[in-house]
Amino acid sequence: MRLAALDLGSNSFHLIVVEAKADGSFETLLREREMLRLGDVVARDGLIPPEACDRAVASVARLHALAQAMDVDETVACATSAIREAENGSVLVDRIEAETGVQVRVISGKDEARLIFAAVRSSVVLDPAPALCLDLGGGSLEIMVGDSAGLLWSTSLKLGVGRLSAELARSDPPSTGDVRRLRKRLLAALRPVADQIADLEPRMLVVSSGTLVSLVRMAVAAKRGEVPASVNQLRVRAKELTALHRRLTASTSAERARLPGLEGRRADQLPAGSTLLQAVVELFGLTDVTVSSWALREGMVLEAIGRHDPVDWSADPRAMRRASVLSLCRRCNWDEAHARQVARLATDLFDQTLRAHRLEARDRELLEYGALLHDIGEHVAADGHEHHGAYIIEHGRLRGFDPDEVRMLSVLARFHRRGTPKASFPAFAALDEAGQDRAARLVALLRVADGLDRGRGGSIEGLDAVITSDEVILTLDANVDLDLELWGLRRNRDLFERLFGRGLEVASPVAELARGA
Repeated sequence: MRLAALDLGSNSFHLIVVEAKADGSFETLLREREMLRLGDVVARDGLIPPEACDRAVASVARLHALAQAMDVDETVACATSAIREAENGSVLVDRIEAETGVQVRVISGKDEARLIFAAVRSSVVLDPAPALCLDLGGGSLEIMVGDSAGLLWSTSLKLGVGRLSAELARSDPPSTGDVRRLRKRLLAALRPVADQIADLEPRMLVVSSGTLVSLVRMAVAAKRGEVPASVNQLRVRAKELTALHRRLTASTSAERARLPGLEGRRADQLPAGSTLLQAVVELFGLTDVTVSSWALREGMVLEAIGRHDPVDWSADPRAMRRASVLSLCRRCNWDEAHARQVARLATDLFDQTLRAHRLEARDRELLEYGALLHDIGEHVAADGHEHHGAYIIEHGRLRGFDPDEVRMLSVLARFHRRGTPKASFPAFAALDEAGQDRAARLVALLRVADGLDRGRGGSIEGLDAVITSDEVILTLDANVDLDLELWGLRRNRDLFERLFGRGLEVASPVAELARGA
């Protein structure tokens, strides 16, 4: 089923079109956005002027036409703070329905928080939990506390970045008085919230939507010297946001607009958004900030899917990772039997050779997922499928994985057949030195496991390893001829031997075959 969700926000109108799956997952087909800044005029005048209404109707008409061109089966549309609070908001909603055919549901701040949190917990691993989640729009700030099992507490405050900027930011760059007024307003509104949720003891801070996501992206760009390609589960230290805050409040809007990482026409709103984030970090004592790339529109999609195919959410905060990997595999019509056999052999090999590779439990998990994904590029073409697979993984919107983990999975797919991981491959180059070393070692293990299912017959039922000072000797549990698997091992063992400084052999009675290379 194909669904479209229209999020008529106070800053921007967003469209997302997805292909919904029976298991409750979905594949994003289209994203489109128009920045209208309705929240600014509503905060200033209390209503939406005629020319802004005209732009809003035209925007909905255009976005709806895009969705209809993709043959959507259902369209859902929600309006938030600006339209909810404007004196003539109901007039605009009626006009949108009359002129475009789109029925708009005006939702409360509490409903907005509920939908946003559903998206956040489906996009980010909430561990350690519970998480304090913030979604900063143009007209309101949604604050949520929850874990992988569900929402524990929420509220909506009239602290939208458009509202704050319109009411309290009078100078460019903001004056000391501007910043003082912003901070006073924010602390007065947020202190009662901190008191209310103190007993819940939130342990991580997650942010979503444009301004807050832009701030994290800009802080990371300032630290690394490059803008991160993806943002979901991107994490930054609070002290790095403080350094950015000082720079933003000392810059003009035109100067801020030139800073790397800023997306959209948000330069004038950054001081208010940054001051809010500083106040939250100070009040709640959280030292890291994590990004969710999913927000209200994805929550709307999940709700729409839930009305058709209810999803049982696991209490395991990391379950979404496996579900997301398997969903991508299925979308690519994977060879499931081969992928699962390689994953089993890879994790067995990992467990049996700990003393040689010295990797960690988190690496075992990535190795398993990399093995499940390693051949998905065959969905595009058998020739060069390692290149196709790496591209699909990087652009597959895997949920629950931070950007470096996505890069690691991409490296595993790209080099599972041949070659040494190298800096000419962008995903590998973007990893730090320790990450590159981990990725190369995982590739070595995956390549051996793939070789051991060369015939794609699942012939090997298990393996054991004996590690000496100069060899790893495998004993393979099988009752069939393993000539092809041993050929695959000989072909794929070179990287393992180089990285781990040991020869890789197979114990008798088939040892002679393995040593024949």
